[in-house]
Amino acid sequence: MFSRFKKQPSAAGEASPAFSISVLIAISALCFSSIIQASDIVGARVWRAPDNTRLVLDLNGAVEHSILTLQSPDRIVVDIKNGRLATASTLSSLQLSESPIKNIRYANKDKHDLRIVLDLKEKVKPRSFLLKADGELKDRLVIDLYDEGNGKRAVKTQQAKQSSGSRDIVVAIDAGHGGEDPGALGPNNLREKHVVLAIAKELEALLKKQPGYRPYLTRTGDYYIGLGQRPALARKQQADIFISIHADAFTNPQANGASVFALSQGGSSSTMAKYLAKTENRADLVGGVTLADHDDMLAGVLLDLSMTANRDASTKVGSKVLSNMGGVARLHSKRVGYAGFAVLKSADIPSILVETGFISNPGEASKLRTKSYQRKMAKAIYQGVDGYFQKYPPAGSLIAANKAGGSKRYTVVSGDTLSAIAHRYNVSQGALKSANNISGSQIRVGQRLTIPSS
Repeated sequence: MFSRFKKQPSAAGEASPAFSISVLIAISALCFSSIIQASDIVGARVWRAPDNTRLVLDLNGAVEHSILTLQSPDRIVVDIKNGRLATASTLSSLQLSESPIKNIRYANKDKHDLRIVLDLKEKVKPRSFLLKADGELKDRLVIDLYDEGNGKRAVKTQQAKQSSGSRDIVVAIDAGHGGEDPGALGPNNLREKHVVLAIAKELEALLKKQPGYRPYLTRTGDYYIGLGQRPALARKQQADIFISIHADAFTNPQANGASVFALSQGGSSSTMAKYLAKTENRADLVGGVTLADHDDMLAGVLLDLSMTANRDASTKVGSKVLSNMGGVARLHSKRVGYAGFAVLKSADIPSILVETGFISNPGEASKLRTKSYQRKMAKAIYQGVDGYFQKYPPAGSLIAANKAGGSKRYTVVSGDTLSAIAHRYNVSQGALKSANNISGSQIRVGQRLTIPSS
């Protein structure tokens, strides 16, 4: 580089000192500019979702990149301008077995650039975008590889029906955060995304055991789904209710208590509700959603005008859930709160957001990490949902048919007692025993009980 510059003589036959200094300054500036524009890839992760695979590259600065699809063999080529790989293990240590990526290769391109080649096992549709540094998160290059067609793990719409012709009530269970977005962080590296997924799966298991319900998880593993996509998935399943499960965090570790929220089209019901909504609504910035995804949310946003009826239903089911959670945890508020949670913007589905506790509170965090407490919390949510639908069953559902017939069916779950079931359905223990030919007070998990009309 320096050899390109030659000393020019002055009128006196010597190099001009001023010109020499200017050249040195210019050369130094060029060298420094080259250094600061180079960006290292300092980390990488792979996330597998039902219909796509996400490759995330952590960078120590913004980059320019291009992406190209090639065939024979199938591969994706990613060129990063002035890019460098911090260490070889950054890419070689990635677990690719569940992804469509067979192998990752890399090499220098045109001396200054980095070329990364993704050798593929199957055809995919790639998309890439950049995320700016945000808080503790670095700049990131996100590469999404979408399965062609429906893919092996593609979600299929189901319309479950009983043999009687009555349909199941579809409960969409949304475990918040996931993948790139860990959610709130608690003591000893406890992550909200893992806690809420565990509770969601416990709730799913309870609903599966109860005739008349079909649970649907918006995410089944550790990957991120955009805030607008979550209610859209529930809508595709023709869900009767949407429940988004979270765990609070606050700057003050003393903050505690579980709570339930519904969507507010105006202001928030409290300062805490406003704070939580603002925190949760930033998930797309952390989890990685490009502006192109917002087109898919348009239909949901246009439905906001019809929110009034479903807000009433959301409040009713939220109150039932909150009441049952009060038997398991301290409540932050005894009333359903309201705030502008983006994930609740589905006008055609009653929707609630359940905050299971403050993961930033050491005492509540220690409970939330245990399987037993996760089951208790799931059961409280389940009992609230079931209590609501027993009172307001959707037309054509099995529960509506049972209610019209004067009796209901209930499957015993862990922790149930005859007295609790009788109280829940507003019948006497004697009537409950008589309807099921029970002489004592013993019942077993999985036992089917007939609930007589009250």
